[in-house]
Amino acid sequence: MNIVAIRGAITTENTKEAMLEASQELLEAILTANQIDKKDIIQITFTCTKDLDAVYPAVAARNLGVTEAALMCMQEMYVKGSLEKCIRIAVLCQSEALVQQTVCHQYLKGAKKLRPDLGRFTLAIDGPAGAGKSTIAKCLAQNLRCTYIDTGAMYRTVGLFCIQNNIDYTNEDAVNSVLSQIGIDIIYEDNAQKIYLNGVDVSTAIRTQEVAAAASKVATYKEVREALVDMQRKLAATKSVVMDGRDIGTVVLPQATLKIFLTASAEERANRRLLEYEAKGMEVAYDVLLKEIQERDDQDANREVSPLKKADDGIEIDTTSLSIEEIIERIAHLLQERL
Repeated sequence: MNIVAIRGAITTENTKEAMLEASQELLEAILTANQIDKKDIIQITFTCTKDLDAVYPAVAARNLGVTEAALMCMQEMYVKGSLEKCIRIAVLCQSEALVQQTVCHQYLKGAKKLRPDLGRFTLAIDGPAGAGKSTIAKCLAQNLRCTYIDTGAMYRTVGLFCIQNNIDYTNEDAVNSVLSQIGIDIIYEDNAQKIYLNGVDVSTAIRTQEVAAAASKVATYKEVREALVDMQRKLAATKSVVMDGRDIGTVVLPQATLKIFLTASAEERANRRLLEYEAKGMEVAYDVLLKEIQERDDQDANREVSPLKKADDGIEIDTTSLSIEEIIERIAHLLQERL
């Protein structure tokens, strides 16, 4: 269980009714955005600017059923020219899903100006192999002018390291023992993501069937996932990102602004992969690709650590009969609604 602190603020008028309504709105926004249960709240500190004195804002928390947490009301330090008629909240709580880097602070109404950096968003795109995640994510990131993070490439890089150094990637202990030797950097050049393994550009080298098989295996290892998830969360903590993978909405970014689960029939996904390989001048039989995708689906869905599944609040989009433009338009519209 993790202990996290969540901040928020809202502006209101100096009446009992307005202050309680604003305090309740802000607290509910914090709980909803972070999926926090009232029983997991440890402490809430409320502060009010000196022009708000009609009621203790903590009353709103008690009215919402927050009865076990320690509550404290204080007056905010006055600074000349600071935001007026503002209630601030600091919530200390415990959570299994949240870490401090992934909490969603909430600044509402006039208080939005206090944290303009929180205008950022996180878009999580999950789905099975060949569903179009990378293609869609790249296009969306470019259209939205934000950062694209290909988490699958990071697991491929671990797999490539094992292959290059004769490490048995089917041996979990062997892979865990070399994790400290694997340095992964994501660099953006000419609006394209490049993956570096210990200072060497491996963006092309990781795109082979052999590396894909290794990535699928190492991605089932708990220590590997923990190391890469920590890196992915840090990347998303300070900027707007589009991140694709197989557990982004369920594990990596459980509080993402929008969670999309892309899917398509196995036959359609195998055909897409065939076209990709042909475009690169590589010869691969369709039946082989179909079998690999079916096996990958089974492995991803049934692995013990972070299995592939749609987040409870994720939106599923079947891409089988949709064009890339139609998918992008639909997701962009959904994101705009959330924002």
